[in-house]
Amino acid sequence: MRSHKLFLSALLVLVLAFTSVLFVAHAQDASGAGLTIGFAQVGSESAWRTAFSDAVKAEAEARGINLLFSDGQQKQENQIAALRSFIAQGVDGIILAPVVETGWDDVLQEAADNSIPVVVVDRNVTADESLFVTRVSSDFVHEGRLAAAWLVQATAGKCDIVELQGTVGSSAALDRQQGFNEVIALFTDMQIIASQSGDFTRTNGKEVMESFLNSIDPATICAVWAHNDDMLIGAIEAMKEAGIDPGQDILTISVDAIPDIFKAMMDGDANATVELSPNMGGPAFDAIVAAINGETLPRWIPVAGGIYFPDTAAEEYARRGGQ
Repeated sequence: MRSHKLFLSALLVLVLAFTSVLFVAHAQDASGAGLTIGFAQVGSESAWRTAFSDAVKAEAEARGINLLFSDGQQKQENQIAALRSFIAQGVDGIILAPVVETGWDDVLQEAADNSIPVVVVDRNVTADESLFVTRVSSDFVHEGRLAAAWLVQATAGKCDIVELQGTVGSSAALDRQQGFNEVIALFTDMQIIASQSGDFTRTNGKEVMESFLNSIDPATICAVWAHNDDMLIGAIEAMKEAGIDPGQDILTISVDAIPDIFKAMMDGDANATVELSPNMGGPAFDAIVAAINGETLPRWIPVAGGIYFPDTAAEEYARRGGQ
């Protein structure tokens, strides 16, 4: 009887040990190596967006992740089609950089029905939060506040501003505008005298600025506030062609901190930029792995940024690969 009990005890130890080995074997490696992950990107409308895509691709390669990449060309229907393609292919996870906030519920529900974790990056969605595991992004409202706070300080709280908005309906445009307006509302002599979407592109930014200069006396414009650097660079071109000295005659402030805006600072054409870091791939991949392993995630994983000025432009231009 004693030997029988010893045998059962030994067998139980072996079974538990084997079970532990199985559990470890099935837990996903923290790097995500071997996973297939779909990435539905907005498009390639700006230098920042291209840098973001490149950073995600490089991070996937470094981790040994099979990344399926889709360029949505700034169209929601293209992104939804990409998500459905990823789902049909049975990917392990999905990263979504949504072009607009609304209209995602159905396709996110399809991903959830197939037990595919979705991480929303860069911008936000208004869908039921149970349909995606977390959001990795900057704080767009804070970016707007930083931009406005600098402009208030630079103008002693007195400035007539023209605004180049981002894509209509995108959280980046809505939240940056909200944060900026919250700050300037505190100063009676700070006001936006014209505002129009440039869709986050350099070409549209130039066209909108040309329209402003044709409809408003340029001498009354104190500053240009652009929701991204590319639109501002387009606006700078428009100002130069109109014989205006950007950065001097009209102050400039924008968001992204791409190399070209630091070059503009070095040339004396830009005054300040608020950073939106493109390095969201790592946290997004980490979140998918954590979700696969059954871990609980915060609803928002923030990405740090800052504000930059001409005094560090040359250094930042070189550090960010400007050429």
